[in-house]
Amino acid sequence: MTTPQAPVGTFTQAQLGTQILIGWSGRQPGADQDTAFLLAYSLGDGQDGPEAGREALHTALGRAGLRVGGPIQDAAETPGIQAKLLVQAGQAVLTLPHLSAQYPAPAEWVAAAQGQGQVYGMFATTPWPEAVPGQPVSEDRLRAFVTDEDVVRTAAHCLLPVRTLG
Repeated sequence: MTTPQAPVGTFTQAQLGTQILIGWSGRQPGADQDTAFLLAYSLGDGQDGPEAGREALHTALGRAGLRVGGPIQDAAETPGIQAKLLVQAGQAVLTLPHLSAQYPAPAEWVAAAQGQGQVYGMFATTPWPEAVPGQPVSEDRLRAFVTDEDVVRTAAHCLLPVRTLG
């Protein structure tokens, strides 16, 4: 017997605001090769403000089969996850229902992604308005955001298989 699930809320694209992807790569403790990471976040500039944007993103992630605040999911082993990552010609394109974003990936990130065959994706529901497109984000600022307890606890975490065209 299955338990009926609560209906998923509604949102508009305008409530989501600007969605950004930022990536980095590095060696995990005990790992023998680099891991590629991809952070999806909002600037919190949606039409109804950052809190409505947070709720809209939470709903969008739920529709994509991603659990906010849960353990790391593996999209390769969970057929209900509708998050796809295409890595081709120095670009990473992340596609979810209602969301699509592109990241101009440096060669070391692409090598780590292709070497592992997957990317660690973090989908933050906490807005990060200070990290705007065209402005560099220092390693310290990035580390502070992605390790912030509230950001980590309210994000969806997923291993995304790397897909290519060919």
